[in-house]
Amino acid sequence: MTDDAVFSRPVKVDTLPRDGLRQKIAANADERGALARQFGLVSVGELKADFLVQRVGRCIRVSGMASAEVTQTCVVTLEPFDAEIEEEVDVRFAPPPAEDHKGRGPETEAKLQFDDEDEPDPIIDGKIDLGALAAEFVALGLDPYPRKPDAAFDPPIEEDEEEKPFAALKGLKSDPSRD
Repeated sequence: MTDDAVFSRPVKVDTLPRDGLRQKIAANADERGALARQFGLVSVGELKADFLVQRVGRCIRVSGMASAEVTQTCVVTLEPFDAEIEEEVDVRFAPPPAEDHKGRGPETEAKLQFDDEDEPDPIIDGKIDLGALAAEFVALGLDPYPRKPDAAFDPPIEEDEEEKPFAALKGLKSDPSRD
């Protein structure tokens, strides 16, 4: 997630309430248009998310759902069609190591690890961008080869064996007089 996010909803982590913060966000028309261009879509009709932002030890956990209504182009028919994306979000954030050690030298810095989980994403300038997080998960939920539900691919009709470029070679292989 970068500072130049098209859909940005930053949350300061140092002001989080003890019991967490429920955030419902939605992209406006300009943001949806920019996201459609960024994702290579015909349009984004709606993009919204419902997150719970909580402090878990020294980390921040963001959990909830990100969803979108999009119009994609079918790879078979090249026609636009509507699709719905729903992605479950559960991400941990932690301060970058430079901000985390608070006077301790790098040699004493412990690396935070969770069992079978990715490393936490960095908290940048004391903020987490929920808009960029929602857009990222919607992008991950997009089908890279979208196909309309009723689209059928009809393979090209096979040519006669004798018309194929290497048909003459097949005849050489089966000719007993060549042995």
